[in-house]
Amino acid sequence: MVENRSQVVEDRRAKLDELRRRGVEPYAYRYPVTHNTTEARAVLEKAEAEGTLDEAGLGSVVWLGGRLVGFRAHGKASFADLADRAGRVQLFFRQNEVGEAYDLLPLLDIGDWVGVEGRVMRTRAGEPTVRVRSFQLLAKSLRPLPLGKEEESDAGTRVVHGGFTDIEQRYRQRYADLAVNPDVRDVFVARSRVVTALRRYLDGEGFVEVETPVLQPLYGGASARPFTTHHNALDMQLFLRIADELYLKRLIVGGMERVYEIGKDFRNEGIDRTHNPEFTMLEFYEAFADYEAAMARVEELIVGVARDVTGSMRITYQGRALDLQPPYRRLGYLEALAEYGGLDAGALSDDELRVQAEAAGALDVARLNRGQLLDELFKAHVEPHLQDPVFIVDYPRELSPLAKPKRGDETLTERFELIIAGRELANAFSELNDPLDQRDRFEAQARLREAGDEEAQTYDEDYVRALEYGMPPTGGVGIGVDRLVMLLTDRSSIRDVILFPTMRPEGVE
Repeated sequence: MVENRSQVVEDRRAKLDELRRRGVEPYAYRYPVTHNTTEARAVLEKAEAEGTLDEAGLGSVVWLGGRLVGFRAHGKASFADLADRAGRVQLFFRQNEVGEAYDLLPLLDIGDWVGVEGRVMRTRAGEPTVRVRSFQLLAKSLRPLPLGKEEESDAGTRVVHGGFTDIEQRYRQRYADLAVNPDVRDVFVARSRVVTALRRYLDGEGFVEVETPVLQPLYGGASARPFTTHHNALDMQLFLRIADELYLKRLIVGGMERVYEIGKDFRNEGIDRTHNPEFTMLEFYEAFADYEAAMARVEELIVGVARDVTGSMRITYQGRALDLQPPYRRLGYLEALAEYGGLDAGALSDDELRVQAEAAGALDVARLNRGQLLDELFKAHVEPHLQDPVFIVDYPRELSPLAKPKRGDETLTERFELIIAGRELANAFSELNDPLDQRDRFEAQARLREAGDEEAQTYDEDYVRALEYGMPPTGGVGIGVDRLVMLLTDRSSIRDVILFPTMRPEGVE
């Protein structure tokens, strides 16, 4: 395939050739960076505070590495801006100080990676600056970054006009998105802090982090369609896991008592603002606990993560103030349908539910079973109203094939979902540990599959066998890590918090 290169790219390649002709290696092996840009500014401020600048106003030597994001030539002196992960700082080059290397400056471009060595100073305009004594090209940029025009606002903040604004291209070219949008980098730094905070809490409570199979001969633990693959050596079909649940509960049977996993799950489903086929889940299971204990754990966990990442229990999500301070409201599933939808769902027949679901906008209602009809009604009538944190509790049995029956009402199960800002964030059960009941529910799910429900759970005989050895009372929780990051970073789309979201290939309609 012949690449159609722009004149800008051709010009940069010509500079690359000229650099090599002059004996300059444009792709370095290493550079001895000692400070980032923020630390360099701090070195200057400390010297100013302590009065240790020399007579020329120069401070200590720093070695920095980063991208050139601005350049202003003025004859025998030039200014540039260097950006790294910590921020940016101005550079000052003087011909009589950097010597013959000054002639290489015209061969540099915005976007090039450079290393500079120099002393910190402040210009007459008050700008913290590195007065460069030597510099090295670390990587030549052959393709211009989609930088916009930048100017300083009246409030002193930098405002970018234009630039990389095509959201689909930003997702596809995340490397460029990260390079030109510091706020995007901040989101993924926050994501890392979320995961660290989750681990810190669970490790501190005596949970053991484990790894369970991603490739599984049977998939289960959720209602979803899987991705399938084939193992050549064993000549067998395998599935990418849709949940970690059944393997983690096998470990509870084995006596591990408190286990968790943070990992990727895969569901062969549509893509929208809250769903990506590949996503990250935290699941944790605790022996001798039920869904009441799990609710308390979830509240503690949300508090700890929110404080670590935002420093506050009060956040703003999509323009709405939210208070994450526990205790959270508890509302029964059927009571929520009555409160927000005016429906006595428990008393309605399947046909009556079907009429209500169709009126609420559900599609193809003739093929939906009772659990799916209830789910459609809940999504239509209830979820949009649930903004502040609320535990929806006691789900109908049809919706929860892995949860224990509710004490006192076996038409319901001991299950809750934590809903914040109108979407599910956590799902939890008093886990079903009766192997005979579990077998019956798997058989009921099998009948649904035979009737055409592709998302019904598969029959896992080995899991039933594990339960027959005995699983203690257990509380189990699943938390969508991506959705938690969305909430704490005020992002409206799951693709904003996944570095490389699933995308249709370029050029494919």
